[in-house]
Amino acid sequence: MRRDWILAGLAMALFLGIGGAYVARSRQETPPPYTALSEPVGVVAQIGSLVVPAAEARTLTPYEGYGTWVDVFDFSPPYSGGNPSVTPGDLAAMASAGVGTVYLQAARLDDRSPSGLEDPWLLAAFLVEAESLGMDVVAWYLPKFEDEITDRDRIAQVAEFEVLGRRFAGVGVDIEWTRGADDETRSQRLVELSAQIDADHPDTPLSAIVLPPVLIEVVNEDFWPGFPWAAIAPFYDVWQPMSYWSFRSDASGYGDGYTYNEESIRRLRANLGEPDAIVHAIGGIGGIDGIDDPANPAEPLATIEELERFVDSLADTGSIGGSIYDWATLDGAARTRLAELFATG
Repeated sequence: MRRDWILAGLAMALFLGIGGAYVARSRQETPPPYTALSEPVGVVAQIGSLVVPAAEARTLTPYEGYGTWVDVFDFSPPYSGGNPSVTPGDLAAMASAGVGTVYLQAARLDDRSPSGLEDPWLLAAFLVEAESLGMDVVAWYLPKFEDEITDRDRIAQVAEFEVLGRRFAGVGVDIEWTRGADDETRSQRLVELSAQIDADHPDTPLSAIVLPPVLIEVVNEDFWPGFPWAAIAPFYDVWQPMSYWSFRSDASGYGDGYTYNEESIRRLRANLGEPDAIVHAIGGIGGIDGIDDPANPAEPLATIEELERFVDSLADTGSIGGSIYDWATLDGAARTRLAELFATG
């Protein structure tokens, strides 16, 4: 806990020192003046003895290999009740387990997130600590398709968030909200939002965190009929199907870490009309050497064998990486085994 306070304090000190290097629409203060530099290359400003590096160009590399997921209910004070299960200090354990990228829910459309972004000091602490460990952080957001301006603004806040040259390595759009608008209207709003954010942020890798095709084409055809795969295909760089096989029964044939994900990726690429579409698949839920999550019996967790099968499916589908949702629901044995699997895969 002391480590987390140090990290938070460091992030705050960095913000206060740099001022203008932090970009977030939720704050409108006029930043203090800074000195623009032309030399050396890679430096954007200097305040006294503090040199601010220019933000590095974003690539798809962070989506490769082994990743893990953290949502607001894990780390954000308004959602965790002040008792977070994941803090910036946990990144060291993730790095030790071979995790290269953390997928962090950095913004939310909810009364508990009135400014859009989660606590910017806390987000900064994640970015600073991740860089010190050689890790990347990809931010993600769940649009609700009720107000396209709000969804677009939330994604802009995430894409533009910067502290001392550190930015999120990419932005993931969590496409699964089905309440409110009818299917056709929701699909149209999704297409429009996707086109807008692609145009708004041409230098930001965008990933589509999508419902697995098996779910909406086989298991429940009424979940999101007419999902606009082909229409949104041009706007995303990486596809991240949520292949949570632990929700599927063994009798269905999909309660398996391999089958559910492998078929979903095949269907995904066919739907997109892109046989070589870049995929980083998401498995889960969690992983424990047992059956159910004792904290939430409605969310059965994956077994070690199922995790092994999931990693096999990544290789057989030519996926560039994979991850398990989420870090907080992976027990020690699951974390150790996944580290072994990705290290040798």
